[in-house]
Amino acid sequence: MGRLTYLLDSNILSEPTRANANPLVLNKLKQFGTRTCTASVVIHEMRFGVERLPEGKRKAALANYLNRLLVQPIAVLPYDNEAAIYHADERVRQAALGYSTLYADGQIAAIAAVNGLTLVTRNIADFKYFKQLQLENWFET
Repeated sequence: MGRLTYLLDSNILSEPTRANANPLVLNKLKQFGTRTCTASVVIHEMRFGVERLPEGKRKAALANYLNRLLVQPIAVLPYDNEAAIYHADERVRQAALGYSTLYADGQIAAIAAVNGLTLVTRNIADFKYFKQLQLENWFET
C-alpha cells in the first residue's frame, strides 16, 4: 500500500456496484486505489444498508462486494480517542454557530481530519462545516 491520502465515504466506495457507475469515480478509484482507505463507520453504514435489503440477487451481490472489500488491502481506520476528541470539539463549535451534522458524518469527518486525509464524498454539504478537513467530490472532478 502507498501512503494513504484519501478516506472514502460510502457513496464513493459503493459506486462500483451500480449498474451505471460514474466513470469519473471509477477512474479515480483505479488511479488512487493504493492511496485510499475508509472508516469503520463507513463499513457500518454499508453493512447496515445491505442487511436492510430484501433477500435477493442485489442483496447477495452487495454483501459479496462488501466482504471482498474487507479482505482486500484497503485500510479501515477506527474511530479512536483522537477522533472522538476532535468530534466532540467540533460538535460544540458547530452547535455554537447553529450548525448540526449527523453523528456518523461527524465520526467519518473526525477520522479523516485526525489522520490528515482528504475525505472523498458526493455529499460535500454534509461535511462543509468541519475545521481542518479537506474534501473532494470525485463525481465532479
